[in-house]
Amino acid sequence: MVALRFYTVVEMSLPCLCPCPSSSPISLSSSSPRYHLRNTAKRRLDSSRNCRTLRISCSSSSTVTDQTEQSSFNDAEMKLIDALIGIQGRGKSASPRQLNDVESAVKVLEGLEGIQNPTDSDLIEGRWRLMFTTRPGTASPIQRTFTGVDVFTVFQDVYLKTTNDPRVSNIVRFSDIIGELKVEAAASIKDGKRVLFRFDKAAFSLKFLPFKVPYPVPFRLLGDEAKGWLDTTYLSPSGNLRISRGNKGTTFVLQKETVPRQKLLATISKDKGVAEAIDEFLASNSNPVEDDYELLEGSWQMIWSSQMFTDSWIENAANGLMGRQIIDKDGRIKFEVNIIPAFRFSMKGKFIRKSESSTYDLKMDDAAIIGGAFGYPVDITNKIELKILYADEKMRISRGFDNIIFVHIREI
Repeated sequence: MVALRFYTVVEMSLPCLCPCPSSSPISLSSSSPRYHLRNTAKRRLDSSRNCRTLRISCSSSSTVTDQTEQSSFNDAEMKLIDALIGIQGRGKSASPRQLNDVESAVKVLEGLEGIQNPTDSDLIEGRWRLMFTTRPGTASPIQRTFTGVDVFTVFQDVYLKTTNDPRVSNIVRFSDIIGELKVEAAASIKDGKRVLFRFDKAAFSLKFLPFKVPYPVPFRLLGDEAKGWLDTTYLSPSGNLRISRGNKGTTFVLQKETVPRQKLLATISKDKGVAEAIDEFLASNSNPVEDDYELLEGSWQMIWSSQMFTDSWIENAANGLMGRQIIDKDGRIKFEVNIIPAFRFSMKGKFIRKSESSTYDLKMDDAAIIGGAFGYPVDITNKIELKILYADEKMRISRGFDNIIFVHIREI
């Protein structure tokens, strides 16, 4: 049996909010006509070591534990926030449909009445986290280095009126242990929406060095290439969401406050403290009417589980520890895992809702390895009880086989 490992490869890319210079075949054991799915190891949700993650984009900069804090976002703003769920690399790996959903939500907000003359408002001041950006062809290799990497956090500091030295700064935080890169620009207000800036200094602040390392770009020699402008086309009345467009045609979506779901997805993206984040999320999003949590139809990609992979990929696939779940209205469910290019494992079954709230019985008994138009049947039968702990249109947390906790996101 060949044990396969699946990893997400993240292509490096950068975030400047401003202009910068430019296999072996798979063999199945024949010793038994039936595969008996054995799981003998104990798993613990509170151990972050026993998990596998798919890197996803949706970051959060603040600790939000009270569900009432979501009220600071109106319905149109939440539609944009929802459109960002599942987009990797802050837009770098977005599908055409995802990009269209974000663009539509952005246009709706830009057509609404946000804060008038946002550059004159105190609400624009402070630290903003970059959630999404489009990338014009003029982006430099330096810009493409950091923004598309979800484990890095990207901020923009805006201080225009609360200081004698107005500035707009872009910060890439590699981690709390490593440090950050800060690129600063002198700024001035042109009108109620536009800020003019000119980059003049930048440096790496690394935790393991007692001094800053200069960023190797000679801003003084760049002339107009170091200049730019940034329009704020929407600033929310709460001051927690901002849409800006830059002089090179780039669109940016930034947030100050993030909703609990974003915080959880950001933690999963960084693969650290996930179990604790799930506990915190569930505690702050408890639903007194558990019947509301249904097994919603659609394609759901597993992004995290509390169990470590076993040595058998077919066992992992049959227990839902990798790949996606496809839920149909008629009570049918399918686990699907891409094995190698052109080959996938598919296991179909049915689900029935039990009398207990949000609990389902799954019986999976139709498995095959499929290559093109051909399939090789695999004799597997698996029965699973699935308890939905939380569900919305974009994300689901459930407890399945052997009390394993799963987090899925709905694919577009």
